[in-house]
Order: sequence, then structure tokens, then C-alpha cells
Amino acid sequence: MIRVMVCGAYGKMGREVLRAVHKDEMLSVVGAVDVNSDFADVGDLIGVGKIGVVVGNDLATVISETKPQVMVDFTAPEAVMVNIRTAIASGVCPVVGTTGISTADIEEVRELCKKHRGNAIVAPNFSLGAVLMMQLSVNIAKYFPYVEITELHHDQKLDAPSGTAIRTAELIAAQRGVLKQGNPKEVEKLPGARGAEYAGIRLHSVRLPGLVAHQEVMFGGLGQTLTIRHDSISRESFMPGVLLACKKVLTVDGLVYGLENIMS
Repeated sequence: MIRVMVCGAYGKMGREVLRAVHKDEMLSVVGAVDVNSDFADVGDLIGVGKIGVVVGNDLATVISETKPQVMVDFTAPEAVMVNIRTAIASGVCPVVGTTGISTADIEEVRELCKKHRGNAIVAPNFSLGAVLMMQLSVNIAKYFPYVEITELHHDQKLDAPSGTAIRTAELIAAQRGVLKQGNPKEVEKLPGARGAEYAGIRLHSVRLPGLVAHQEVMFGGLGQTLTIRHDSISRESFMPGVLLACKKVLTVDGLVYGLENIMS
């Protein structure tokens, strides 16, 4: 059994991860942390009755007391790097789905893994369907280099554009290079009307109640368009990817960025 702890246990994603890990025959929930903890039993949080694992409020203390091998983090952009540093320095392998991690942060995690001879998996999206959407986008960009990305999320999401949208743009740009799109004489009548820009790719963010996590990648060509859309209608959609990462992170080499790199 792989010993797993969860950061952000009181959040919607944190509870979903706890449920999934608890049900998995190869994984065991040994610890949980949340800054808002009132020291509830994990079993009460996920509706299975007490299991004897209490949600703590200090990561270093929980690591010391429960000796996890893997830490799953779905917290907040302002907390995630502190959690990653603490985990790696303590010999725990992070599996991170928290968004808002910058390129500089990724490089820091890579160096921390080298320094402490540890492993980590960081993924902008743990949905297998979303990863396939990104891989298909790379292939399509060979033939349809003109593309725009629209991502749609619930109105409580803290960052924009989403990590998935940025990662999709990065992968497409690596395939096609930087390409200035649109009319060079174009004028935005309202600032931001054309969205953010990465390597010439426009990224648009929608935030509304009722949404979970959705993305459209629209390619344009001569007399035609091609659109790929992925919809996560439940947070359960992320769990197969999270469980896969928990099982793989102990045997990867240093940092793995992107779930596609362990889907084989």
C-alpha cells in the first residue's frame, strides 16, 4: 500500500481525492491537512464513517506524525509552493494539481527534486480526456497553425487563464512556433477584448456559476474550422489521473510535468 496524504482536505477537490484514494486497493490515506481544519476525521468528511485519520492544520507536523510517501496538493496558488518545498525536503513525493504555478516555480521544483533526490508530478489537468485534447491539438497544429483557445470554469476559480489553457498553448507553440495571428491593424474597442496572448495564440477565459471545467480549441484554415472541446462535468473526472500519478510518482525520475508523460 502506498501511503498518501492530502493537502486542501476540506476543499471540493481535496474531498474528492480523499474518497478516491480511500477506495483504491493500492493506496492508503494516512494523513490530511487543511488550514481551516477543526480536526475532523477524514472518514466523516467523505461519508464513510470514522477511519482514525484526523485532518491537521500544519503540514510539517502531519508529515512527521504520519510518514506519508506521497502528498497530493489541491490548495491555492499562494500556498502550493510552500507545501511542495516542505514535502520534498521531508522525503515525500508531491502530486500537484493546484493551478497558478509559474514557469519559474516549475524550474524550482525541478531543482528541489535534484537537490533532495526526490520525485514529483505536476499536472495542469488530471483529466485523461483533457490530456488527450492537448495531444490532439498538437497534431492538428501541424496542418492548422491558426488557433484560439477558450477555457470556461466555475466562478470561484482563482486564476486566469487556466493552467490547462496555458499548457495547451505551450504545446501548440512548441509544434508550430510563434505565429502572429489576426489583422495587424486590429483595434480593441475595449481593452482585453481579444484575450491574453501566448506565442501569438489568443486565450479567452469565461467564469460563470454552473460550470466545472471546460475548454475549446478552435483551429481555422482556408474555408474551414476544426474545434476540439473537452468538458469535465464532475470533479470525479480528475480522479483516474490523480490515482495514476500517486502510483507512478515513486518510480519516476525527478520532476514530471504533465500527465501525458506517465500515460503509457
